[in-house]
Amino acid sequence: MALISITTKQEFEEKVLKSKRPVLVDFWAPWCPPCRAMAPILQQIADETDFDIVKIDIDASSDNKELAMHYRVQGIPNMKIFVAGEEVAELIGMKSKQMLIDVLEKARETIN
Repeated sequence: MALISITTKQEFEEKVLKSKRPVLVDFWAPWCPPCRAMAPILQQIADETDFDIVKIDIDASSDNKELAMHYRVQGIPNMKIFVAGEEVAELIGMKSKQMLIDVLEKARETIN
């Protein structure tokens, strides 16, 4: 559906916490090779499915650093799935496209 980069807590609240659909949030940094390797996979998911992917560069702003601390991000890439403002899954490290889609589909089932 969409790949969204955010840099403020307000954007996070609007795009993730207030979303009615599952959202995959990718905490990443440009200096992280596995994070860069995940980028095209996340773009494909955004392009080919109806899920939103939110990217948070943990070094891009003080808000992003605070979000990473608040959500206990200790290693990257760190992808969290949110449903109705609640974190329902966490995936750390490189993951396949299909695995991410499967987790998002499972999260969607909790809504219905």
